[in-house]
Amino acid sequence: MTNNLSVVVNADAQQVWTMLREPSLVAQWHGWEADDLGDEIKQIYFDPNVVEGPEHTSLTVHGGDEFELHPVSGGTEVKVTRAALDHNSEWAEWDEDITQGWLTFLHQLRFALERHPHGHRRTHFLSVPGSGGSAIEKLGLGDLPPAGDEYSLTLTTGEAISGKVWFKSRHQVGVTVHGYAEHGDGLLIVADQLPIPEKRPDGGSMVIASTYDLGAHTLADVRSSWDNWKAENYGS
Repeated sequence: MTNNLSVVVNADAQQVWTMLREPSLVAQWHGWEADDLGDEIKQIYFDPNVVEGPEHTSLTVHGGDEFELHPVSGGTEVKVTRAALDHNSEWAEWDEDITQGWLTFLHQLRFALERHPHGHRRTHFLSVPGSGGSAIEKLGLGDLPPAGDEYSLTLTTGEAISGKVWFKSRHQVGVTVHGYAEHGDGLLIVADQLPIPEKRPDGGSMVIASTYDLGAHTLADVRSSWDNWKAENYGS
C-alpha cells in the first residue's frame, strides 16, 4: 500500500478538466458538505493566483500544489505534486494532513467521474479523536481484500455493507457501498490521521460517506447510524 498521489480515471482528459474547472462539479467530489465548502473551493481552485496550464493539461491551485493530466491506457492519469512547504510556515505541521487530503480527494474525483458523473452527492462527515484508536480497525475495515476485489461485511455500526474495495493506502481505505445510492453505489472513506503536537496529540480519524439520490428517510438512517456509532465509541 502506498500514498502515491495519482489515480487513473476511466475518462478522457477533457472530462477530467471540466470536473476541475466548474465550481458546481468540484463540489461533487472535493471534500464534503459543509457551510464553507463553496468558499474553500473558490479559494483553492478559483483564486486569482491559480494557473491553468497550456492545453488544459495542468492546474496549479492556490498554495502551489499542481494537478497534471496524462492520457494513459484506460483513461487519464491525474497526478498531484505537492509544492515545497516552508518548514517555518504556520502550515508546516499540517503538511501530511494536506497530502492525505489530496489522496482522499483524488479518489473521490475518480469515483464521481466513473460512477456518478451527473449525480448529486450528499455526504455525511465525522471527525473522531485518536484516543480510541484507529477508526479503520474499530470499524472492522482493517482486513479488506486488495483494491478492486469485492467485499461484504458488517461494520461495528451494525450496518451490513458490500461492494468493491476502491483503494487502500497506509492511512486510508475506501470502499463502494451498494446501499449508499439509489442506482449504482456510493463511497465510504475512512482515514486515520497522524498526531500533531499541541493540536491533535493522539491523532484522530475521519469518515466520509458519499451517497447519491437516496430518499430522505434512507439518508437519515445512514447519518443516524454513523452518529450513533460516534456517540457510543467516542462520546458526544
